[in-house]
Amino acid sequence: MEHVTAVDGVRLTVHTIGDGDAPPAIVVPGGPARGVEYLDDLAGLGADRRLVVLHPRGTPTTGGRSRGWWTDADDVVSVAGALGLAQVDLIAHSAGTRLALAVAARHPRLLSSLALVTPPSDWLSGVAHDGADLAARRGDPDVDAAWASLTGAEPADDAAFQRAWDSEAPAGYAAWTGIEQQHAGVGDMSLASVRAWFRDVPADAADRILAAARPRTLVVSGDGDLLTGVAPVRAAAAALGAELVELSGCGHYPWVERPTEFRAALADWLRR
Repeated sequence: MEHVTAVDGVRLTVHTIGDGDAPPAIVVPGGPARGVEYLDDLAGLGADRRLVVLHPRGTPTTGGRSRGWWTDADDVVSVAGALGLAQVDLIAHSAGTRLALAVAARHPRLLSSLALVTPPSDWLSGVAHDGADLAARRGDPDVDAAWASLTGAEPADDAAFQRAWDSEAPAGYAAWTGIEQQHAGVGDMSLASVRAWFRDVPADAADRILAAARPRTLVVSGDGDLLTGVAPVRAAAAALGAELVELSGCGHYPWVERPTEFRAALADWLRR
């Protein structure tokens, strides 16, 4: 692992996946502030394009706390500067897509392209979350319990947060086999880091994002993703003028459940 010094002096951890001569793409994980090992190697995408993965503030490997995803967009600028890049392709997953959209709104000249993987979108699109309908169609008691936890009371402490995280795990996948269960346990998170991620965000952040000039944008989603829903993501992709690739039989982590299709979609996008 390597380190990049942010504008406020914080040492941000980064690591590289793959090699090659082409300028790297920067990756922003989700969680928020989940241990980045949950990304694994992104279905081997590093063989197609070198990836530099930012370990956001609040992750176990960078530490500290987020200043809020809107402000932490500056950390992508710091990483790009350390790499000597005037423009970058930016890939983000889940909660990390908020930070990526903040980069696009606040630093529009930095991005040559933007890829948003399973972005939570009801906050941006204004379309109601349809996870309840998806859960009902699954007809799985584990999924029903996960959805009940997701829509229940917010956890008050780390112990309650961890119990909720464990019970909600099946909602992140289109299936719940040993493969998904093993992946669900990878990458630590904390309640304090999650709360910090959402602080000090401008009330008009969504409006500013939608009003800003954007680079060419790709959205990759799963038709079985209860965490984002389906309708809000489709609406957000349309509002952003993005190309949408919706993977069938896929939840919130497409490199786990649909690795071949996921890699093909991202590799094709990055080659353009």
